[in-house]
Amino acid sequence: MQDQINKIVHTCEESMTKAIGHLESGLVKIRAGKANPQILEGIVVEYYGSHVPINQIGNVTILDARTLNIQPWEKNMLQPIERAIIAANIGINPQNDGVNIRLFLPPLTEERRKELVKKSHGEGETSKVGVRSGRRDAIEAIKKLQKDGLSEDAAKDAEDTIQQMTDKYTAIVEKHLLAKEKEIMAI
Repeated sequence: MQDQINKIVHTCEESMTKAIGHLESGLVKIRAGKANPQILEGIVVEYYGSHVPINQIGNVTILDARTLNIQPWEKNMLQPIERAIIAANIGINPQNDGVNIRLFLPPLTEERRKELVKKSHGEGETSKVGVRSGRRDAIEAIKKLQKDGLSEDAAKDAEDTIQQMTDKYTAIVEKHLLAKEKEIMAI
């Protein structure tokens, strides 16, 4: 029985770790007024019949604090990259000079900063739901084991362990959100 409990706890922890990983990748895409190539992650370009991430068809570099530069390896890819960025609706208009595509990140207004903070809190709430979902699944599995003969004390101990893990991962989510809010609101 102890092996089964350990497996349930391990699966629960993996689920919670995935929720944190999802939060981290989501928060990276929320721009905080600074140029960061990761805001282009997830944007794919039609490249000879297949969908390819931008960083695989050109160099993405940071020119200064508010400017990203994309230099495609093939000049005929300028238009598809530009269309993909516009279609991704990341709030930045690409500037095509015939050789490179430049993305100028406008300075954030107070209203836009608050909007981004709200968006990051939405990401955080999604992660918290993932953490709580992992807890729910684990507790259901323990209750099922209890019906199959697991002692009440062992079940209670396992549930306490899972609740402590839930509290720990919820605190991690809060820490990430606080750091992102501080980053966004910094002028």
